[in-house]
Amino acid sequence: MLYSSIVVPGLQVDAEKIHETLIEFVKDQMSKAGRKKAVFGLSGGLDSTVLAFILAEALGSDNVLAAVLKYHATDPESLKDAKNVRDTLGLKCVTIDITPMVDQCRAALFAATGEEPDRVRLGNIMARQRMILLYDLSAATDGLVIGTSNKTELLLGYGTLHGDLAFAFDPLGDLYKTQVRSYARYLGVPENIVVKPPSADFWVGQTDEEDLGFTYDDLDRLLCLMVDGRRSKQELMKLGFDRDFIDTVRARIRRNKFKTKMPAIPRLQTRGIGGDYRYWRSTTLPKSQVQSGP
Repeated sequence: MLYSSIVVPGLQVDAEKIHETLIEFVKDQMSKAGRKKAVFGLSGGLDSTVLAFILAEALGSDNVLAAVLKYHATDPESLKDAKNVRDTLGLKCVTIDITPMVDQCRAALFAATGEEPDRVRLGNIMARQRMILLYDLSAATDGLVIGTSNKTELLLGYGTLHGDLAFAFDPLGDLYKTQVRSYARYLGVPENIVVKPPSADFWVGQTDEEDLGFTYDDLDRLLCLMVDGRRSKQELMKLGFDRDFIDTVRARIRRNKFKTKMPAIPRLQTRGIGGDYRYWRSTTLPKSQVQSGP
């Protein structure tokens, strides 16, 4: 690791406290939504496995539906790891092959444009096809789709709008990837899942760190100091970070900030749909007026 000598105290986690907080967070969010069932995509990777452990404890295994949404390029070891997590936690699980859906979409694009989508576009198609299925499963179970994105991914925009960035809430969203790794060991996640290279399995050999261009260890050191510590560029350089590394990461955060916000809506009326919108909390709506669905 290029920056392994730089000490970042903010990356140290109190796993027990985090666990208590996240269990209560999940219970509270489900209660506010009036739902008991949770649906999520189980890939066999670190983040989805950690989420599986959290949901199983917070809601009970019977209230959690894990969906293994494989593509023909999915690593067989990932499927094996997902099965082991399912069996260990006693989760309800469905396995769906998204290959026909993705291939049909790719064929339709080729027919319309005369060109094949590149690997990045194809990965986005896969992510969105998976979310179509997750939201339909949530409608079938009257549940909520729960996200698996960590803080590193969210800050860098390493996710697909209306794909893996679509969810009711995201328990891991304020934990950096390396913090998720530490927390996973506290939970008892199998070590082979903790240490294997993170991958979305969009194509054979694909890894997150290759896509990002940096290791999570280096990214998290910089991000924690830059975002949580609010260190300036000059301070970061004095600590030993390379100028180009800092500039690249800052530019990526700015470029992808839109992914972490609700779409902008122009103000035309007295009250908008954003932060100033208020419900009449003192009034209980008749049951016939309460909208259902995910």
